[in-house]
Amino acid sequence: MDTAAIVVLVIVGVVVLVLLALAVMRTRTRRTEQRRVEAGEHYEQAHARQLEADRRSAEAEERAARAKREAAAAEQQALEAERHRAEAAKHESRAQELDPDATPTER
Repeated sequence: MDTAAIVVLVIVGVVVLVLLALAVMRTRTRRTEQRRVEAGEHYEQAHARQLEADRRSAEAEERAARAKREAAAAEQQALEAERHRAEAAKHESRAQELDPDATPTER
């Protein structure tokens, strides 16, 4: 082979290697961009789910606070009812003591 043919083969080989390197870089760049897009979608989904979790947590806390207020109100009403019963019993007892027509067993 003469020198010109060797030079042409070397140039063709270098061009092929450069083209292969460019193709590999382009494939790698495309794959990286796809992964960025996919990661972005996952970040968006994670953010949306976190917002939903925060909303549900706030609702649960609000419901618990409401239940606590209701329990306190129910306990207060029960105490007031007991106080009224005690006052009613006290008045009943006093009325029987004062009633001249009450029989001794009623007293």
